[in-house]
Amino acid sequence: MAVHAHPDDESSKGAATYAYYLDRGVEVMVVSCTGGERGSVLNEGLEPRLWAERDMAGLRRVEMAAAQEAVGFQHRWLGYADSGWVEPGSGESLPVNSFGTLPVEIEAAPLVKAVREFRPHVLITYDEQGGYPHPDHIRCHEVSLQAWRLAGDPSAYPEAGPAWQISKLYYDRIMNPEKFEAVATALEAEEPEHPFLAQVAEMRERMKDRPSYTVVQIPAGDFFDVRDRALRAHASQVAPDHPFFFWPNDIQRRAWPYEDFQLIESRVDGPDVETDLFDGIEDSE
Repeated sequence: MAVHAHPDDESSKGAATYAYYLDRGVEVMVVSCTGGERGSVLNEGLEPRLWAERDMAGLRRVEMAAAQEAVGFQHRWLGYADSGWVEPGSGESLPVNSFGTLPVEIEAAPLVKAVREFRPHVLITYDEQGGYPHPDHIRCHEVSLQAWRLAGDPSAYPEAGPAWQISKLYYDRIMNPEKFEAVATALEAEEPEHPFLAQVAEMRERMKDRPSYTVVQIPAGDFFDVRDRALRAHASQVAPDHPFFFWPNDIQRRAWPYEDFQLIESRVDGPDVETDLFDGIEDSE
């Protein structure tokens, strides 16, 4: 189970991994905490622009359905209202009753219910910074941690169904400096006239100060095209040739054919060096 703040996050942060595991017969569920209805149109070439301006919530549900079809995962909405972007330190208030404003213990209830019904062995979410400091990403982390801690406690949320204890908790580390450096270096060497090189240099500079973590690398390169189809389904949020997302996949597969995740907690014994999100789980059953 992967828990995300908004529709489109699941496609930019893990879709190739979900496709990799689905191909191996693993059940995968994506949870979207909000509907993304306060998102801005980030694709100037968006064809249904009037639809987006009239009914962003409805459009993003249609986009989410298309992304789900592209990858094949199961999906659940938690049903919370998008908080919108607030500049850190601005002091600006979040909209009343949005995802970032309600008590965590209340907001976690439908996620606990989803966990107990789906019964995942692995939970993937964001770190305490949310990956980046959007209030909904930070709250997604907090709600996910609440479900991780309490879904297996029969005295917590008794109305949510029989308790289920998740075995392993991971944070998404897909956007990491080692990946950007490896792919950018390969792009410079193989396509020195590539039109995205200026943007790539800017991204490398932005990413270089991010910390490095010990991660498990999922060899999901064969599914980068699936990831891209899912991401392009979210057309209101991503231009089809956006340089941050759509680098040449053949170069990516040679330079960094992985998606990376950090093990945060485990309730099973696994190897010192992991090669799979499910390491240690089969041996514990």
